Amino acid sequence: MRVIGTLLRWTPLVLFLVLIVVFSLNSDHFLSGANLAAILVQSSWLMAVALGMNFVLLTAGVDLSVGAAMYIAAVAVGLGLPSAPVWVCLLCSLLVGGIFGAVNATLIGRLRLPAFIITLALLFVGRGVGLFFSGTRVVYASTALATFGRSSLLGVPAPLIMAAATLGVTWLLLNRTAFGPYVRSIGADAEGARRAGVPVEAVTYCVYVLCGALAGISGFVSFSQTSAASAAFGQNSEFLAIAAAVLGGTSLSGGRGSIWAPVIGAILITTVQNGLVMINANPYAYPVITGSVIFVAALLDSIRTRTQARMNRRTVRPLTTVTETHATASS
Repeated sequence: MRVIGTLLRWTPLVLFLVLIVVFSLNSDHFLSGANLAAILVQSSWLMAVALGMNFVLLTAGVDLSVGAAMYIAAVAVGLGLPSAPVWVCLLCSLLVGGIFGAVNATLIGRLRLPAFIITLALLFVGRGVGLFFSGTRVVYASTALATFGRSSLLGVPAPLIMAAATLGVTWLLLNRTAFGPYVRSIGADAEGARRAGVPVEAVTYCVYVLCGALAGISGFVSFSQTSAASAAFGQNSEFLAIAAAVLGGTSLSGGRGSIWAPVIGAILITTVQNGLVMINANPYAYPVITGSVIFVAALLDSIRTRTQARMNRRTVRPLTTVTETHATASS
């Protein structure tokens, strides 16, 4: 059983190696240094939003509205700050995403409403608000923001630096503060955590605000890379974020996972998307492949959960009765 658990932990790496072999056999340029670097840069926005989703999943929650938060952040920056400095655009994206997350947090954490229903509703409401302000037209990034998306510092692309900074902050939160154990304890047993003195409502509120804020950062990064946000901007990002975290090892049932899970999963998913382009796959196959990735993520999580439950199950032996004890003693 321990061997199976070890194999499951290494499954993302095995999948990654298999994908590299398959795509490299079908494309001479897939393993080039430029393409591998491009995969990392392309995965930057997904890393950011998946890192926020990771915290929500650790509490056994879910946020289906992150794609809408990304779109609203892009619309706010593109229409409201057409000539603002890049750092102002970043703060605006962070604030818009945080406000969006705060709405979710209030309805879920304070009013105890189901996270699935609330975030699904906010997904449609948020995208509708974005479409209203944009008039369903394409929103373009400013020259400064578009330049930032293509810039680099010491040879490291700016979007990758943003993803690394997000990873650093979330790593500190999860592993070097009391917030991390609180998040995991809520996902493992919310009622038990409450009895142990964990401020469940406050932590849940912070988790959804954090997820919204990181979705805003993700929208900022993606907007700077594409330089434009159409009505489909950020669409289905919530499912990719969930799949990335779960593929990397975070459990959908909460309480189990690491900060590296969404990073590994984001690179894995981006590798699939990049490889399909490199081998000139049929565009109609893209949604099929994406759906298959989400299915594999859910399947792996189910297997991991069942395996972990078997490993933690203790063997219970019946107590020896008084009669049996006396009979043994007399004999």
